[in-house]
Amino acid sequence: FLARLILAGIIRKRAAVNLIFDMHSEYGWEAASEDKHATTVKGLRQLFPGQVQIYTLDPDSTRRRGVRDAQELFIAYNQIEVEDLALLAEELNLSEASLENAIILRNEFGRDWISRLLSLSNTEIQEFCEQKMGNKASMMALQRKLTRLDNLKYIRNTLPHNYIGQILDALSRGIHVVIEFGSQSNLLSYMLAANVITRRIHQAYVHQTERYLQSKNPLDRPRQLCITIEEAHRFLNPRAAKQTIFGTIAREMRKYFVTLLVVDQRPSRIDSEVMSQLGTRITALLNDDQDIEAVFTGVAGSQNLKTVLAKLDSKQQALILGHAVPMPVVVQTRPYDQRFYAEIADPDWSQAEDAEVLLAAQQAKSELGL
Repeated sequence: FLARLILAGIIRKRAAVNLIFDMHSEYGWEAASEDKHATTVKGLRQLFPGQVQIYTLDPDSTRRRGVRDAQELFIAYNQIEVEDLALLAEELNLSEASLENAIILRNEFGRDWISRLLSLSNTEIQEFCEQKMGNKASMMALQRKLTRLDNLKYIRNTLPHNYIGQILDALSRGIHVVIEFGSQSNLLSYMLAANVITRRIHQAYVHQTERYLQSKNPLDRPRQLCITIEEAHRFLNPRAAKQTIFGTIAREMRKYFVTLLVVDQRPSRIDSEVMSQLGTRITALLNDDQDIEAVFTGVAGSQNLKTVLAKLDSKQQALILGHAVPMPVVVQTRPYDQRFYAEIADPDWSQAEDAEVLLAAQQAKSELGL
């Protein structure tokens, strides 16, 4: 709910265009309500019908939930790189030897290396390893484990259409994109799709930024992009952060007009270097000491703030600190209800919101004795 409020504010303020990896289908069309008087709450597509587009990796699941006008999204084997599989080494139980053989295959077959590997017989693998100095056992293990990707509904051998290019085109036009996973919300599926799609979009943004810096033409300036990822520690733990595209983006500090909205319940599992790069942190009540310690990585006066965090209510209170506010502020988050729906569509909404934020800051300042 807090993440949806923030994203709605970003859209309403036109602060950035959003790419949201919606692991549990909670941001796009609708989500379960916490209010006993309502079963569902509106998603971003209902709040901003002309500005938000839903893409789905599981069209059947999306249709069953009554989502209208969702675009199908597929990924081809030739869009998956060895670096994507390195991220999934734990999920696929891939050894270092298997990844080394994946590099040999890529060097030989190029972008089509996965399709070629899956089509090889045992005899052909034997011959290939003898010629290219590969390891037969490791390559056969790699082939066997990559067959799990066939179970992902959105994977295809080849694609006649560039779906990721279609998403990039929507973002460049200021259309916010929510990618739903439906029944494909397991970690293997989520991590693979998020990494592949983000890597390609980031490459395009790097190219656009370099063109803009060369031309100095305002029309070439990329739109500010905010990428939202849930279960962020899966991409940003100390091992993964050094090899995933999300770790690269976090270290670049918006250098290429791309930033992250990191959503996670276990911040202690996120690499400390990445945590120190997060410009603004919005934190609800935490009970684990390691998580509390991680939230205040690199923050001056953290001991007093830990006391403040410990006193937060379990619902609808959050501590905001960092670039977005001149000082740490405790806020009471607004209900996600009919009044919010009406006010988010009000042309004068931003002025009313600014007044509420100012009042909250003054109240928090008083409570902290500052």
